[in-house]
Formats: sequence, C-alpha cells, structure tokens
Amino acid sequence: MTTLSSNGFLHFGDSDLEYRMIGPQPSDAPTIVMLHEGLGSAALWGDFPDRLQAATGTGVFVYSRAGYGASTSVTLPRPLDYMSVEALDVLPSLLNAIGFQRGVLLGHSDGASIAAIYAGGTGDHRLRGVVLIAPHFVVEDVSVASIAGIRQTYETTDLRSKLARWHRDVDNAFYGWNDAWLNPDFRRWDISEYLAYIRVPVAILQGEDDQYGTIRQIEIATEECYCPVDVTVIPGAGHSPQREAAERTLATISEFVGRIFDSA
Repeated sequence: MTTLSSNGFLHFGDSDLEYRMIGPQPSDAPTIVMLHEGLGSAALWGDFPDRLQAATGTGVFVYSRAGYGASTSVTLPRPLDYMSVEALDVLPSLLNAIGFQRGVLLGHSDGASIAAIYAGGTGDHRLRGVVLIAPHFVVEDVSVASIAGIRQTYETTDLRSKLARWHRDVDNAFYGWNDAWLNPDFRRWDISEYLAYIRVPVAILQGEDDQYGTIRQIEIATEECYCPVDVTVIPGAGHSPQREAAERTLATISEFVGRIFDSA
C-alpha cells in the first residue's frame, strides 16, 4: 500500500515530480487530483487545495508536471500534443503510483484539457467526476492573442521574476507552454472528440471575463458530452476564478464533489 508524505517527489522515467498530499490517503478516502494551468505549479494553487480539503473531507493531491514548479525540466520545444501525452502517458502511471482508488480530477486551463482527455480517453472506472476550470477544447483567436500578449509582457516587464518564485526553471515553464500555443500548427489542436466518451458527471466553471477563452468552450462541451454537465459562469472573474472569486469557486466545486460522493 502506498503511503504518501505531506510533500515530496515522485520519480517517473527521467523526471522527479513535486507533490503535496493534503488530508486522508487515497487508500482511505476519495481523492481530488488537481492539475494546474499552463503556467502553474503545485505551489501556485496557494491555499485553495487546503481549503478544498477542509470543505470536502476528501484527500487532495496536488503536483507539478515536468517543466513546472520544482519538478524536473523538460526538453524544448514541447510536442504540440503535450496535453495528450500528459493525459494518456503520464497521468495513468501517476494515479497508479499514488494508490488512487476513487476520486475526481480537477483541472485549470491546460490542466482542465488534460483532465478531459484522460476522462474521455481512458475509461478509468475509479474516476467519479471531473471539474474543469476555464477549459480549452479548441484554439480560439482570443486565446492566441492573449498568449502572444503575455509573451511580450514576460520579455519586457518583471513578470519573469514574479513567475520565478513558482518555477525552478522559469524559462522552461514559460516557453514550453507559450511556444506550443503560438506555433501556427497548434491552431488545428482540437480535443473535443474526447468529450463524447466521458462517462462521469462534469462541472465546468468559467469566469465571465476570461481573457483566454470564450463561452464557445462551454458550448462545445454541452454539445458533445452525453454525461451530465453542470455549468457555472462566474461574474467578475477572469481566467483564474479560483483566485479571483475563490469563495464562489470553492462553494461550487465542494457542492459538486459532495453530490458525487454522497450518492456513491
């Protein structure tokens, strides 16, 4: 039986992935596995995982993908299918390594896309629900424009030094994500095919003022999914409602998770 410390590293191939484990072990309770955004890390979630654990009573497992946080750097450029690689090659091994028994994937932005690919692409019977915060299923003009803008900001302001607080190799984290999204071939990226194969309830949360995606992403999910889809559009929030409207986001996710496991 796997026993996880409150924080540490998991070794996969050539990578060491940093993690935090909050609350009961996966062997003892349902587990929420949190998948960060394209510039995120385990630490960048702040205290949201701790608050989520307190609100739900589940275990909460948070980790930094390779190339982020204190995890091992990756070789650049990333392949344009890097989210599918994470979802179908890395994540199954990671869930097995932590002794995942039953639970929910909670992803933000890139992490939400990875969660959707996993849920639709693996048919994992241990998965009871999926929470997608600001997901991307296709590439929109607004996404590319905002990502091009943040590149200029990164290279001309103190954003790089701010992000360096959260990433051991900040250029690896930034350019690994940014170069992929700005590659002209990435405009054809489309993971909507996975949505029809998701067999568990889905909750989608999106800020009303999301600068990286429009309501079209939600429309795609409701059109393609056969599973129940709960949609919450959060006024006054942009791309990161877990930071910009934390109370509303926490309450929405906790209620969704509670319904899943109260009925189990």
